[in-house]
Amino acid sequence: MDVSFLGGPRPQRGVGVVAPFDFALDRELWRWVPDDVSLHLTRTPFVPVEVSLDLARLVSEHETLGEAVRALTAVAPEVVAYACTSGSFVGGMAGERAMCEAMTRSGAVPALTTSGALLAALTELGVRRLALVTPYTVSVTRVLEEYVAEAGVRVAGCAFMGLTRHIWQVPYRDVVAMARQAVRPGAADALFISCTNLPTYDVIPQLEAELRIPVLSANQVTMWAALRRLGTRAVGPYQALIRHLDEPAAARDWPVLPEEQQEGWT
Repeated sequence: MDVSFLGGPRPQRGVGVVAPFDFALDRELWRWVPDDVSLHLTRTPFVPVEVSLDLARLVSEHETLGEAVRALTAVAPEVVAYACTSGSFVGGMAGERAMCEAMTRSGAVPALTTSGALLAALTELGVRRLALVTPYTVSVTRVLEEYVAEAGVRVAGCAFMGLTRHIWQVPYRDVVAMARQAVRPGAADALFISCTNLPTYDVIPQLEAELRIPVLSANQVTMWAALRRLGTRAVGPYQALIRHLDEPAAARDWPVLPEEQQEGWT
């Protein structure tokens, strides 16, 4: 059978992703990616440590990042993203910048991190008061609060789950409950749901419709920032951050979601 009419595969642009060894949400990351972009993921080496500040430091060491980025250069990504929130805020803003510089030196490509992407998203949306939801312990959550405050953004509410493992198994109903606890009416300009291992894609539009503020998540801002570096757009229906460029009023005009998208999240 002659299959020459099929041609070759469509040209793809690449985003390299360095994730912690326990990252389990590859499928979620792909949901923000348009068809002409491919994700190339690699993971940091396993260490027998639960989710903590110690783990955040271990999975973000410059030598570890350098090795991961060098492995990705074989597939020539145009940008590399470090997909871990705690690992990129644990050293503060200076630590986050140093991580980006270390990755760029290793791969000769632009680099970004989840926590850096968060600050870029807050600037994009003009957020000065931020509510936080985290799956972390209190000690890790406090360092996130300090990171946000260092950037000049006031923490207007916070709820955390106290987890040290299996964060990817948290159901949407628990994320929703934490969001409702963290956001007080009129107190916050936006909500950030931290941790790239916490599922959020489907719950973002639901929470935005209920809370009437932009809802950001770790995986969302990471993909938004990486794809913006390529000059393209993330895919995310009913998400204020992604609609913002086309609809400046997105943070004020909240659509009514179709009924089929309102089921199964509480």
